[in-house]
Amino acid sequence: MYLIILLGNSLLIIISILDSRLHTPMYFFLGNLSFLDICYTSSSIPQMLVVFVSERKSISFFGCALQMFLSLGLGSTECVLLAVMAYDRYVAICNPLRYPIIMNKVLFVHMAAWSWIIGCANSLVQTVLTMVLPFCGNNVIDHITCEILALLKLICSDISTNVFIMAVASIVLLVTPLLLIFVSYVFILSSILKINSAEGRKKAFSTCSAHLTVVILFYGAALFMYTKPKSKNTKVSDEIIALSYGVITPMLNPIIYSLRNKDVKEAVSKVLSRHLKLQKTGQT
Repeated sequence: MYLIILLGNSLLIIISILDSRLHTPMYFFLGNLSFLDICYTSSSIPQMLVVFVSERKSISFFGCALQMFLSLGLGSTECVLLAVMAYDRYVAICNPLRYPIIMNKVLFVHMAAWSWIIGCANSLVQTVLTMVLPFCGNNVIDHITCEILALLKLICSDISTNVFIMAVASIVLLVTPLLLIFVSYVFILSSILKINSAEGRKKAFSTCSAHLTVVILFYGAALFMYTKPKSKNTKVSDEIIALSYGVITPMLNPIIYSLRNKDVKEAVSKVLSRHLKLQKTGQT
């Protein structure tokens, strides 16, 4: 699964760079999402695999802090980035004539940059506030990664500040982007239904279906993980959900965007055919 994540997302990034037709805001954001997924899984999966196959079942304090910072930061960034991508689709479908003016290069580059900045800032604050507190017991993390919820259970002192900040971050970075995505798709659906031709409606919906599928997969897992009641807080469910948004979603993202997107399919075919021609030329 990890190899599929690396190969699939790398292929999407390469295709969006090589094919000039994909030099648009939508594929720029998609390239950011693919790069984010590669980094997100690489922050935990290699360490997890080492733990599975070796006798050494521990991680250093610094390594744990770094892993938590990267995974939380990248996860937070994806929340904001998915909302940005929804806005891009809203402008493309609801204001198609003004799309090149509204979604100019300066704007979409800044939107992507601020997604990364907001996500990393949130992670830095929560990581520092967690790792400066005293840990007690034998420091056994009852989780497959250094996940913030698992680490908070090991702290001896009062964690009310951490819980409050996490609640605020969940509202700002989970609930608010999800509401913006919902509002965007209400307007998108309204515009699609106003299109007279069935072919036009199908084309408009196909440009949004891949993004909407990814949103459902990612936010479904993330919301369950960080907003579920304490009575539902079980080790097995936490690990399953962590694997869902940490491995399964990044693995499915390139597959979803490839299967549901005609431009990506054509770009892949074009690059592959060019590669085969070069191979044949080299052999002759």
